[in-house]
Amino acid sequence: MLTKKQLELLDFINKRLKRDGVPPSFDEMKEALDLRSKSGIHRLITALEERGFIRRLAHRARAIEILKLPEPLEKPAGFTPRVIEGDRSNPPPAAMVVETGDATTLPLMGRIAAGVPIEAISHVQNNVAVPGNMVSSGAHHYALEVKGDSMVDAGINDGDVVVIRESKTADNGDIVVALVEGHEATLKRFRRNGGAIALEAANPAYETRVFRDDQVQVQGRLVGLIRTY
Repeated sequence: MLTKKQLELLDFINKRLKRDGVPPSFDEMKEALDLRSKSGIHRLITALEERGFIRRLAHRARAIEILKLPEPLEKPAGFTPRVIEGDRSNPPPAAMVVETGDATTLPLMGRIAAGVPIEAISHVQNNVAVPGNMVSSGAHHYALEVKGDSMVDAGINDGDVVVIRESKTADNGDIVVALVEGHEATLKRFRRNGGAIALEAANPAYETRVFRDDQVQVQGRLVGLIRTY
């Protein structure tokens, strides 16, 4: 699955290759995607290459080859996202049945990536009932559906719904919703070290990503999790 920005960049490169026979420069890519720095383009290019959509040719300037296009670019009409069901193991002993408790309703804002960051989602898609004692009085909360498996060792599976309390700050070790460079959101464990912020996965298959503190905005802290069996 590609992020919106990755799709936009791949589409831009593809169109320029078809029109001019050569890919755009990094400055042109940065301007087309309205990014503030070339480092964001470098990360997007690397992600596209790692996923097998493009190939950079060595020792040649502006040499990018399109290897394949994702379905949204090949068949934009009638494209329907496929929901991948997560792990549905036996519920833990402390699990609560929401319907029988003192439930409250929260807005379900969309999906949050527990893996490679996906495009930040800021609009309400639905509502979800959560136990009343999961939310704090006077604080704003919202829910997000988890996409990915990078937090499985923290007990967070693909398809779970996480309950988030809005906050712009976090303590080391908190699991947070982090907005990366203003356009990608991810669910990770937060660590600050001086002027750097590390976003840690809870799955050894994923590496820790480190950013400058001005590249990461904390959007909220994890306070609860809902799983459907």
